[in-house]
Amino acid sequence: MSDDPNDLRVPDTTSERRLEEIRREAELRYERGELAPVAVADHPALPVLKEPQWTWEVPLYFFVGGAAGAAAVIAASAQLSGAEPRLVREARWVAAVGGAVSAPLLIADLGRPERFLNMLRVFKLHSAMSVGAWTLVAFSSAAGAAAFADLMAEKTDLPVAILRDAAGALAAATGLVLSSYTGVLLGCTAIPVWNRNARTLPLHFTASGLNSAVALLELMGHARNRALGAIGLAAAAAEVLEGVRLEMDNDPALDPLKHGNTGWMTRAGGALSGPVPLALRVAAAFAGSRSASNLRRVAAVASLAGSLLTRFGWVEAGKVSARNPRIPLALDE
Repeated sequence: MSDDPNDLRVPDTTSERRLEEIRREAELRYERGELAPVAVADHPALPVLKEPQWTWEVPLYFFVGGAAGAAAVIAASAQLSGAEPRLVREARWVAAVGGAVSAPLLIADLGRPERFLNMLRVFKLHSAMSVGAWTLVAFSSAAGAAAFADLMAEKTDLPVAILRDAAGALAAATGLVLSSYTGVLLGCTAIPVWNRNARTLPLHFTASGLNSAVALLELMGHARNRALGAIGLAAAAAEVLEGVRLEMDNDPALDPLKHGNTGWMTRAGGALSGPVPLALRVAAAFAGSRSASNLRRVAAVASLAGSLLTRFGWVEAGKVSARNPRIPLALDE
C-alpha cells in the first residue's frame, strides 16, 4: 500500500458490486418498514446515529436521582427557614435513600462496577457524564452523612451538629446539580429530539425532580405544610409551561414526543405532572383543611407517576429519534 495519502484506491468491479448489494439491502429494509422513507440520490438512507442502548435502569435512575437531589435542597431550605425538624429530617432521609439507590441503578446499566469506577479516574468538566458520576458520589456520601448525623443528634448527645449541617449543605449543592445534569446529558448529544431541547431539558428535569420530592414528603405526612404545597404548585406550573412550549413547537424533530407510543408516554407524563396536580393544588387552596390534605395527596400520586413516565418517555423518544434519518442533525448548536 502506498504511503501517499493522495493515492486513493480506484473503485473496481468487486467494490461496485458490494455497493449495489448494500443499496438493495437498504431498499428491502425500506419495503419491510424497517427504515423511514428518505431519498438521497434516489436511494433510501440509513440512519446516521447510533440508537442509545440504555435499559430501564437509566430513566429510573433519572427519576430517583432527580427526586433525591431536590429533597436535599428542600431539607437545607427548610432548616434555614426554621421549618419543622421532622420535615428536615425526613427530607434528608429521602435524599440519602435516593442517593444510595441511584448508584446501583447506574452500575446495573453499565453492566460491571469497574466501568463506573473508570468514570471516576479523571474529572472532565466538559463531560456531562463525568460531572454526573462525580456529583453522584459526592451527593450520596454527603446525603448519607447528613441523615446519619441527624439520627445521631436525635438519639445521642454526640456533638455532630456541625457535621450534619456541613453535610446537608454539600448535599443540597450537589443535589441541585444531580437533579438537572441528566437534562444536560441528553441535550449535549446529536440525537435531534434531545438536542433541540438542550436549553430547557435541565430546567424541565429540575422541576420534575422537585415535583417528585414534594410529592414523596407529602405522602410521608406533610400534606398540610403550606410552604411545601407552594413549592409543589410552582413545580407543577413550570411543568405546564414546558408542556405548552413543546406542543406549540412544530419542529419535526419533536415528533417522537407527540406521536406513537413515545408520544403517548410523554404526553401522559406531562399531564400527570403538570395540569393535573396544578388543578388539584389550586383546588386545595380553597378547600377545608381535611379536603385540602386529601387533594394534595392525590396531586402527589399524580406527580410521581407523571415524573416517572416523563423520564421513560424522553429516553424512549431519543431512541425513536435516532432511528429516523429524515431529521437533519443540529450540529451547530
